[in-house]
Parts: sequence; C-alpha cells; structure tokens
Amino acid sequence: MKEKLRITLVQSDIFWNDAEANISMFTEKISNIKGSADLIILPEMFSTGFMTKPQGVAEEIEGTTMQWMARMAKEKDCVLTGSLIITEGGKYFNRLIWMKQDGTWEYYDKSHLFRMLGEHKFITKGTERKVIDIHGWKVLPLICYDLRFPVWARNRGDYDILLCTASWPERRSDVWKIMLHARALENHVYAVGVNRVGKDGNGITYSGDSMVVNPKRQVILDTSPGKDAVETVELSYNDLQSVRNSFPAHLDADDFDLK
Repeated sequence: MKEKLRITLVQSDIFWNDAEANISMFTEKISNIKGSADLIILPEMFSTGFMTKPQGVAEEIEGTTMQWMARMAKEKDCVLTGSLIITEGGKYFNRLIWMKQDGTWEYYDKSHLFRMLGEHKFITKGTERKVIDIHGWKVLPLICYDLRFPVWARNRGDYDILLCTASWPERRSDVWKIMLHARALENHVYAVGVNRVGKDGNGITYSGDSMVVNPKRQVILDTSPGKDAVETVELSYNDLQSVRNSFPAHLDADDFDLK
C-alpha cells in the first residue's frame, strides 16, 4: 500500500475528430509534467471529442491511440487513463482505458449512455462495474453521465477513489460540481473529476471545472474554469481512513443488489 498517491488531472480543449492532432497535443502536455505521478487522467473521448456516431471514428483495441497510451505510460512510468471510442466484435464502446507502464491495460465501458444526444443509439452499454487497483488504492472509474447515478457509484467497502472522466457541458457545470461533492461525501472517498474545456463540433461549450474533493467534501484541487490546466495533487490514505474511522456512517448503509 502506498500511503501517498500522486495524480495529475489534464483539463484541455480537444480538436474535433482529429486523433492525430490530439495525440500530438497531449504528448506535449504529458511530457511537460513536472515531477512524478502515479496516475495521469485525460478527459472523455480525448482523441476525438464527444461523438455519438462512431462510424469512421472508432479505433480497434490495438489501434494508434492505444499504442500511444502505452508509450506515454512507459515514458512517464505511471498509469495513463481516459476514454475513447473502441470498435470490437461489430459493436462500439465508450471505453475508459487504464494503461499501465508495462503496456498491459484494464478497461471500463460506459454504462449510462447519454440519451439526450442519442449516445444509446450507437454505443453499446457497458454492464460491468469495475474497481481497479493502483498501489493498493482501489479506484472506481466512471465516464461522464455515470456520475448521475448514485447506486452505480455506491461504495460497498470496495473503493477509495471515484474517478470520473467527462465531457460535461458548461450549462450544467453546477450539477457537475454538486455531484462530485455528493459522491465524495456519501461514499467516504476522494472524488476526482476531469472534464474538458472549449467548444466542440456540435457547438457545445465546456468549462472544465476539473477538481478533487475529499471525503469531508472539501475541494483539495480546483482548476480554473474555461482554461487548459495540468494539475497534480497528492492523496493521503491515512487521511481517508481517519475520516472513515471518526464518522463510520458506512457501517449503517442499506444493503441492496445491483441488477
């Protein structure tokens, strides 16, 4: 178990449907990160921007972006994560890739698809809730709209960090902030939200508002809205356990089955 975990949030504009330009841009941003990090987090669909029609956009699992992620994870000696559109078995997934420094990976497929923009019509729904280990810490990855669903995010004593990579519009930024605060508080976890900035090809504007909230609902990292930012924060497992021990509300949580 690593008591201190260093995570870096990359809040960035994204070139619309231009993986090559985005890879070049994120290469520069990641290469310029000062000091070490255990985990670097990119926004949702970081290689293309948020798209609900994946034909001609999606990549194979061994595609260019995956190969790039493996190179960058090795170069920075850390885990690199973010979501992209993957095609597999004739289906399309909004897939968060958890790329390790040795080139192996885990993944999580977005479960709650954003029907207001028709994501559910083209993207296949993920059905498995994942918890991923990093240096003894347990991480629950979510993708954007997943954040709205507290049952899916409910801590059953199985995770320490809720990580949400997103393309969350500026017009609902207040909801984004409220949800991150609520998920941290109700689950006794660190809530980490990484959102993009800029305007996409559909004319939707994003303000970022990437942040890290501790289990007391205190913001311990807050990025400037509307601006590119690369910020690193250190999380303390001892501090997390102290909150859980001093106010053990989780011991009175209701049982339920997720179907």
